[in-house]
Amino acid sequence: MVSLFENQVSRPLADRLRPAKLTEVVGQGHLFGEDGPITRMMTTGRVPSVVLWGPPGCGKTTLARLMADIADMAFEPLSAIFSGVADLRKVFDRAKGRRATGAATLLFIDEIHRFNKAQQDSFLPHVEDGTITLIGATTENPSFELNAALLSRCQVLVLKRLDDGALEELLVRAEQEMGFELPVTAEARLTLRAMADGDGRYLLNLAEELFALPPGDDGPLGVAGLSRVVQKRMPIYDKGDDSHYNLISALHKSVRGSDPDAALYWFNRMLAGGEDPKFVARRLLRMAVEDIGLADPQAQQICIGAWEAYERLGSPEGELALAQAVIYLALAPKSNAGYTAYKRALQVARDTGSLTPPAHILNAPTKLMKDIGYGQGYAYDHDEKDGFSGQNYFPDGMRRQQFYQPVERGFERDLQKRVAYFDRLRRERHKNSDKN
Repeated sequence: MVSLFENQVSRPLADRLRPAKLTEVVGQGHLFGEDGPITRMMTTGRVPSVVLWGPPGCGKTTLARLMADIADMAFEPLSAIFSGVADLRKVFDRAKGRRATGAATLLFIDEIHRFNKAQQDSFLPHVEDGTITLIGATTENPSFELNAALLSRCQVLVLKRLDDGALEELLVRAEQEMGFELPVTAEARLTLRAMADGDGRYLLNLAEELFALPPGDDGPLGVAGLSRVVQKRMPIYDKGDDSHYNLISALHKSVRGSDPDAALYWFNRMLAGGEDPKFVARRLLRMAVEDIGLADPQAQQICIGAWEAYERLGSPEGELALAQAVIYLALAPKSNAGYTAYKRALQVARDTGSLTPPAHILNAPTKLMKDIGYGQGYAYDHDEKDGFSGQNYFPDGMRRQQFYQPVERGFERDLQKRVAYFDRLRRERHKNSDKN
């Protein structure tokens, strides 16, 4: 016969250390502060429908169970990966039966973003009439993955990846549960927490492997020994999920902020996660066009060259060309004047509809077109003083616009001088033509 003690030991360490009350949850202090949403639920004893959004191993399932305890609800867990409409109907039927006796039901859906639109819609009437309180857990951005109708009926709570302090607290609890310390050096303990990459469940699984090691004659494991025994957690990165957009945003903003070290960090984070280097190459070219522009026209060519070098060299050598482009872009002078000028001109072009060019700059390939004034009065700039006529090229009746306003940085300092030079000549030409 299996004793109670043996049954407890056979359970995974992460399950044995699952918090039994909300005060034992680690790493989510922002939810438990004086004005935190979980604190309000504890005070009122009422749990609304909620979407828990956070990375793996941060406590979403545990929190859902404890929320059911707060409100004294029956806990019905389902996984969107393994469940379908038939499973949902059974839960709804049980919830209706409980409701008839005055009991409430909390339906927990893990990986709720895996349900399609029809499945998500099936929750709505049961949430609205109070048959169930829905708690959905997701690692994906709810704004993109969940129906607007469902989101409007749920409060979104964002859970954070566990920081180093929270991970250390879990290791201490594990040692208390096991009755002895982890057989690792202080440096290896730090490496162990880094290996977990913010995932508490993964950390406890690693710790369980270490607790099971037979006593060694060489003392605690160092960093090298630790790496031989356990495997580092793969970074959270999916080319189609929220982390993809977060990291490319971090890379872009680091380049825009002229920080080559941060830019290189995010660049390598993306590559380590399995991102296609060609996607990064394309984004680097966009940075050169959008954020550097004519402050350093060379930046575009650097990016195109790095892209071509990657395609010819392949991995891993080709990534070095992209890394050098990252450094160049981060240190290049920045200007979005060209980008801003383009957007201003685009808006005015849309607003002014179908205004025609002034007649003097229209070609007149036929006699009829010449007779009605096409090309009449056009000044050929190469024949004019300074190679500049100063004629108007905007539609008749439209006030002259200045879309491009170069900045005092990089090559655009020279362009600014050119803009001012042609503005001065244009005023002089117009002043002389007015006198004549």
